Amino acid sequence: MRHPSDTGKILFVSALFMVVVGVLVPVDMLADRDEGAPWSHIVIEGVTALVAWLGALGLGREWRAQRQRDQDELGRLRTENAEIQARSQALRRDSEQWKREAQQAIAGLSAAIDVQLERWALTTAEKEVALLLLKGLSTKEVADIRITSERTARQQAQAVYRKAHLAGRAELAAFFLEDLLQPRSSGGPPQRDSATR
Repeated sequence: MRHPSDTGKILFVSALFMVVVGVLVPVDMLADRDEGAPWSHIVIEGVTALVAWLGALGLGREWRAQRQRDQDELGRLRTENAEIQARSQALRRDSEQWKREAQQAIAGLSAAIDVQLERWALTTAEKEVALLLLKGLSTKEVADIRITSERTARQQAQAVYRKAHLAGRAELAAFFLEDLLQPRSSGGPPQRDSATR
């Protein structure tokens, strides 16, 4: 599919016009000669025809060059479009892979949290409270979600901190999440020193 530029169209029409002039002027020259027109008039028409043909040749060459430039530009745009599509597909694949890996990591983190909550010997209610606190909810919000009093939610939160040997919500969040903020220096996941807990 070719998309000629406006310049190419103008050059083509101009060259075509010059060809028409180059054909009609000699026909007129022959008619003028038969009618006995002066030689100066016939010479002027002959020069006009020659200029028209030279112009048609020059414009034709320029039109062909412009057409080649248009085709080169179209080829470049197609190549660029193919590269953009390839990059877009690669980004889509990377995004899908990241989502799959993130889901696995989240599932792994969730399982690791569950294991740790078991180690602390939390009750089912205390586990629910601990998870809601990790999500950043206040004790009032925890109470609303669990349909209990705020006092009960606060007591359950205190039981979580006591059994985990933690000072409060910040230490609870840090226990599980602080290693997520550290850059990985080796190929493996960061290691937690369980002796410090």
